[in-house]
Amino acid sequence: MKKAVFIMAVIMAVMAAALALFALSIPIVNDRVAVKTAESVKNIELPYNTEYIETFSEAAKLVGNGNGMQYLGGILIKSGLSLDELQRYYAQFAENEWEYIVERQTGQEIGFVEHGSVRLSAEIEDDTYFIVYSWGSNNSVFSILDIRGH
Repeated sequence: MKKAVFIMAVIMAVMAAALALFALSIPIVNDRVAVKTAESVKNIELPYNTEYIETFSEAAKLVGNGNGMQYLGGILIKSGLSLDELQRYYAQFAENEWEYIVERQTGQEIGFVEHGSVRLSAEIEDDTYFIVYSWGSNNSVFSILDIRGH
């Protein structure tokens, strides 16, 4: 009888540990999707007269209404090119309208993020700073279970 109770206790402890590890892995997996999205932007060769400043990524409900995880990843660049020139350059790499979007960056906070904030660490000194970003996706149970998406 004591052996059976011990075995049940071990099984329950293993199940509790597995459940806890799964719950802890949810934000880690979703953060990794956002980081991979940022890496895909960073891996594109920069156009001439442009320098890389920093990378950013975020996994959460960032814009719009309703529930659902969103994965944002991108880079901050400083460029002597115009916004139109940069948009044309990055458009050649995009497979859809959610990839490699270029916008002028005027402060440390990314302005279009409605829920929470995504801040850059670099000081934006003038109007030659731009963000190039993409929206990633993850069609797994992790995107549904992450509380940051609700």
